[in-house]
Amino acid sequence: MNAPWRYSADGIVVALRVTPRGGADAIDGIETLADSRSVLKVRVRAIADSGEANRAVIALLAKSLRVAKSGVRVLSGATSRLKQVAIDGDPEKLGETLRVLTKAEGS
Repeated sequence: MNAPWRYSADGIVVALRVTPRGGADAIDGIETLADSRSVLKVRVRAIADSGEANRAVIALLAKSLRVAKSGVRVLSGATSRLKQVAIDGDPEKLGETLRVLTKAEGS
């Protein structure tokens, strides 16, 4: 399975599938979509209204990866369940943290 993130000069870009109103804020591992793309499954308690779910996703990723919220931004898919999110920081460290998180979260 391919990792749902790619490295960039400033950090990493992660493909997400977000579930709003998911009952908890959590990273649920990696999923392969029908078109064989890999995505990081994320669920948040917030509803998908006025950007609330996006803010919750940013907060969850920032906390999980120990980066500032200002270093996490939605590149595409702001109104979609499928999103591309950029995370600033050391790409190797961020990638390793995501690998550990996705294994620990049951993927």
